[in-house]
Amino acid sequence: FLFPYSVDDDLLNEAEVNGNWTPQEKALHEARLKAKAKRRLRKSSSRNSTSESFSESGELSGGDPHSPKGKVNTSDRKSRTGKGRGLPKKGGAGGKGVWGAAGMVYEDEEPDMRDPNYDESGDTVYATVVPEVDEKELEKMVKPIVQEYFEHGDTKEVQMLLKGLNLGTHKFEFSSLAVSLSLEGKASHRELTSRLLSDLSGKMLSQSEMARAFDKILKELPDLILDTPEAPQMLGQFVARAIADHILPMSFLDCYKGKVDCEHARVALDRAEVLLTMKREMVRLDNVWGVGGGLRPVKHLVKEMNLLLKEYLISGDVSEAEHCLRDLEVPHFHHELVYEVVVMVLESTGDTASHMMIKLLQSFWKTGLITVDQMNRGFQRVYDELPEINLDVPHAHSIMETFVDLCYKEAVITKLLRDACLARGRKRFVSEGDGGVIKN
Repeated sequence: FLFPYSVDDDLLNEAEVNGNWTPQEKALHEARLKAKAKRRLRKSSSRNSTSESFSESGELSGGDPHSPKGKVNTSDRKSRTGKGRGLPKKGGAGGKGVWGAAGMVYEDEEPDMRDPNYDESGDTVYATVVPEVDEKELEKMVKPIVQEYFEHGDTKEVQMLLKGLNLGTHKFEFSSLAVSLSLEGKASHRELTSRLLSDLSGKMLSQSEMARAFDKILKELPDLILDTPEAPQMLGQFVARAIADHILPMSFLDCYKGKVDCEHARVALDRAEVLLTMKREMVRLDNVWGVGGGLRPVKHLVKEMNLLLKEYLISGDVSEAEHCLRDLEVPHFHHELVYEVVVMVLESTGDTASHMMIKLLQSFWKTGLITVDQMNRGFQRVYDELPEINLDVPHAHSIMETFVDLCYKEAVITKLLRDACLARGRKRFVSEGDGGVIKN
């Protein structure tokens, strides 16, 4: 509460000078002085907050000289409550969107033991956890990988795909499933499977896991022979190749001696033992499945096709010849068979070989085993080499013309291919000046 200033103040001052103040007057005078000092302090602090203030270092920091007196700058961070020294909050490091004072460098903080996320082991490592593949889903996930491998034959891609799967304790079942699928396929698939097992051995599968895989296949033989009657013999070849490639231990066969009750398993183990005995001096049984398809030398393929045709001329069994041609697995080289057929007809005596070969080509054409392109390429090769063949077979042109006409009648070749036969444009005269008589 404040006391108003009046004329009595001058009387009190004179009384003070004269020393005639009473105690009550003296107390009243002191109260008025304190109230007056407070009013002055309020005025000075308000004036400083709107105009200028002293910084912490004692230097004078001025406000905006163009702003009207008493007007508050809303962008100013200084306190406007009349309290404090008029400095910015938190030294200019506070406020929304502020990451600290300018030039401030944050150091690594020591972990706080009272932090609920505190880890005593030290640095936290985050890793992707792949759930283990269930036994029921194993075949669905592995079967497409094996089937694609039969197409591209890249073992490294299979290894990369298997690393992305957490097979866990069922890892050995991949080998057994791959062997089972190859038993239903071609010889080239079994060769690829043997190479795959060799590349996986020691890197992703140990010898003990490989042994478990083959043990499982031996137990499944009664079911496998329902779809593949030759499964025991082929499994025996797999075992022999695996032992030769050091995929299985040398003592694998000894573990089963006198302990196998299944007849089919005994056949497979006996087959493996016979192969290992025959090839004792060889380090690897590389040719246990033969050399598949285009990996074979051209001379070997030509020899196989010649042998196939000679056996057919003796037996006349079209289905057996078709089976042998399919086993060669060289559909891109079937034009060689067509070429050999035509050459054999030109070199043969009589019409028997000609009719048998037409029957064979007709069968291959109807079943789609030999395509139009391969048929055309085979005949065209004979057309190109006919002048050379004619040196050994004098009547090659006439025989060729007759054979081409028969093939066209049986719908083995097209009309365009028949018209391309060179024999029609190479008819010779008996002698010069004979009046245009054509030699028969």
